[in-house]
Amino acid sequence: MTRVSRFQPRPEGALHLTLDGAPLRAHPGDSLAAALLAHSGAASRTTGRNTPRTAFCMMGVCFDCLVEVDGQPNVQACMTEVRDGMAVRRQMGLRKLGAADV
Repeated sequence: MTRVSRFQPRPEGALHLTLDGAPLRAHPGDSLAAALLAHSGAASRTTGRNTPRTAFCMMGVCFDCLVEVDGQPNVQACMTEVRDGMAVRRQMGLRKLGAADV
């Protein structure tokens, strides 16, 4: 009997990005949340009560994976594909709202 893997092979090469200024490697096609979890599994943000959060649902529903990407706050890491040179920062505390939202 022949078995076929359900997992796709990893794309060749690596992308280089930063997390809070520290270097991080990811693979093409990875979501940012998957790259962050593979890197350390540490919290990607904290709540207003300083409770650590990280990716939970991996499908854009829970918003626990919010990070800042290239200066843009409130980006859902699970819905964002990694790209070379991406600068990612953890969000600490309450997320900031735009002036139109206040």
